[in-house]
Amino acid sequence: MLKLTPAERSELRSEAHGLKPIVLIGDAGLSPAVLKEIDAGLNAHGLIKVRVFGDDREARSAMYDTICTELNAAPIQHIGKLLVIYRPKLEGVKETKLIKKGRGLREVTIVKPSPSGTKKPTVSKVMVKGNERVTQGGNVKRAKPRQASAKKSALGK
Repeated sequence: MLKLTPAERSELRSEAHGLKPIVLIGDAGLSPAVLKEIDAGLNAHGLIKVRVFGDDREARSAMYDTICTELNAAPIQHIGKLLVIYRPKLEGVKETKLIKKGRGLREVTIVKPSPSGTKKPTVSKVMVKGNERVTQGGNVKRAKPRQASAKKSALGK
């Protein structure tokens, strides 16, 4: 079982406050499938909540201890039917978040029919910026600038 200082445990408890339980333990109890799911949750998130459906407090405490010893995790909090468990994530697995601000360049295919109507249409691929659009005729136009309010411009804003 992993040991933590009271300060670390307190910090993890505050982080876990907003989490929702990702594993539910039912009447079947702590089966190998449930342990595998808890292990997967710890690998993915590091800090998880587990909900135990059962009225026996001693059984819940025993499950809590079993989970922590078998999965080498730290017990953070046991309130009612909720168990909070922590295990540091593996260093090889890094969580990357994609931050996308606005719309970047995108490729648009423009198909223009031939003027006579008897030949093949012309197909061209164009890179369009986020503030541009392609008209029905196949032309690229910039978005119109936002209209300024007469009141705001009079106030100097």
